[in-house]
Amino acid sequence: MVRTPLTPRERERGERLGSLLRQARGSRSMAAVAAAAGVSAETLRKIETGRAPTPAFFTIAALTSALHMSLDELATACAHDPDRQEPALTA
Repeated sequence: MVRTPLTPRERERGERLGSLLRQARGSRSMAAVAAAAGVSAETLRKIETGRAPTPAFFTIAALTSALHMSLDELATACAHDPDRQEPALTA
């Protein structure tokens, strides 16, 4: 199966995801957080650096649990693009 290339916007969203997870990790080691989530430190490293911009849902769910984060808050923060103008809603 061949994956279609990610758009620049999708890559930026992956970078935001990684940045948010890195911030939530704070001073905790990457290895400790990865172990608590049941993923490899290399997987967490790839997500945090944006090299894995579309990780599996269950991986993110495990990481948010290990980081004591809400999936809803993370999803909202990742979807928010301050540089993008949202179209006005019309009735």
